Amino acid sequence: MKLGRKISGGKYIKRRKKKAYEKPGHQIPVKLGEEKRKSVRTRGGNKKTFNLKSKFINIGKRKIEIKNVLETPSNRFLARQNILTKGTIIETELGKAKITNRPSQEGMINGVLVNE
Repeated sequence: MKLGRKISGGKYIKRRKKKAYEKPGHQIPVKLGEEKRKSVRTRGGNKKTFNLKSKFINIGKRKIEIKNVLETPSNRFLARQNILTKGTIIETELGKAKITNRPSQEGMINGVLVNE
């Protein structure tokens, strides 16, 4: 929809309001800590599991504990708050690892080891 006014001076009027399924959801940051998840009913009666806090990462077929958040390339302030996002470099028992999925959208965290 165009903002402002028409050439004639009249206002542009919205056709309709947004429906509930068209509205964007709010971002849920995943923090480092004891496991905590939340299930939400979605459209069609399906369920979506959100991670709120997580302590473990799946690397290969192993479940490994996360020790610390080292850096987040997208936003350096997220690393200070120990927030886990896609692309975050973390410290594990095996060394440095990178998160390869979106933890806020899925019920677990997957990653790969980083050789640096």
